Amino acid sequence: MSITGLPGQGPVRVGIPVADLTAGIFAAMGILIALLEREQSGEGQWVQSSLLGAQIAMLDFQAARWTIGHEVPGQAGNNHPTSIPTGVFATSDGHINIAAAGDDIYRRCCKALDAPQLATDPDYATGAARSKNRDKLNAAIEAITRSRTSADWIERLNAAGVPCGPIYKMNEVFADPQVKHLGITRTVPHKVLGSVEVIGQAIELSRTPWSVRSATPEAGEHTDAILGELGYGAAEIETLRAKKVV
Repeated sequence: MSITGLPGQGPVRVGIPVADLTAGIFAAMGILIALLEREQSGEGQWVQSSLLGAQIAMLDFQAARWTIGHEVPGQAGNNHPTSIPTGVFATSDGHINIAAAGDDIYRRCCKALDAPQLATDPDYATGAARSKNRDKLNAAIEAITRSRTSADWIERLNAAGVPCGPIYKMNEVFADPQVKHLGITRTVPHKVLGSVEVIGQAIELSRTPWSVRSATPEAGEHTDAILGELGYGAAEIETLRAKKVV
């Protein structure tokens, strides 16, 4: 949290439970590795993951800035630590991301912005100069990007070979043509909510594609079935309910 948010803002949480999700992903990866190793050794082994370990692993280069260079990284807002100009820029109807790393892409970006002067200005002509004058350069770029819509800029910058993309609200994410093409959601029936759209898997397998069998069950929906599988009779289950055990 100390590296998330605007400079001086104080710790800011990430918008998703990143530790919970990544710990599970690392655990799944560990299981696959253990299964492969078992093919060689014929032996099983314990697989461990943790919320703390997952968070540290996901710190990536920010953690390496400390372990290698003893540099304590701070909050950089939407700025990239080393790639400049890379960040969020306002448009006439929203915001976009632009990542113009390196001299070649930066010059292409300036051309797409109809601002060739930014490519030759001594304050921005080199990577070191752009790093030193980051805030001023970002302001100059944003003064230009505010003149067109996000869609206009994305089309223009993509055509110029400059990495960029929209910044969506959640409803806009699922309206995007590429998201629709992925087919990452499925519609399933729910006993209470009716027809609901749920998130699927981010991994596609050519021979065994994923599917969603059902929506999330209601709390306690399968209690009787599970207790029955454990050997409890109907009368015993009713007694447990009466005692508010289940």
